Amino acid sequence: MSGVGVHYLMEFYACDASRLNDCVQLETWLEKAAELAGATLIKTVFHQFSPQGVTGVVVVAESHLAIHTWPENGYAAVDFFTCNASMDGEAAFQWLAERLKSGKSHFKTVHRGTEVGEEVDK
Repeated sequence: MSGVGVHYLMEFYACDASRLNDCVQLETWLEKAAELAGATLIKTVFHQFSPQGVTGVVVVAESHLAIHTWPENGYAAVDFFTCNASMDGEAAFQWLAERLKSGKSHFKTVHRGTEVGEEVDK
């Protein structure tokens, strides 16, 4: 790993709207995604918006996972930042894609703390 960390950017489209609006379930799924990636859970903070949408953060020893959902658009954005290069961001991505019933998704890796800001699309 060059720089100070790796930032995994995940986008999920054509998701099940009810899953994107279930604050309790999303918190459980993000905690599991962190565990599957090899992260150490510290704390979670999630908020249900009215009339819809959820935002939440899973704080891990290695940094964080954050989710923001737009059920009306079937869309969720997830950021996973870690200072530990051995984290498995793809495992978290696959787990969440399945749980959200995503019809289309994107995964991008950005190396943080580099002057060039290397990016790898998948």
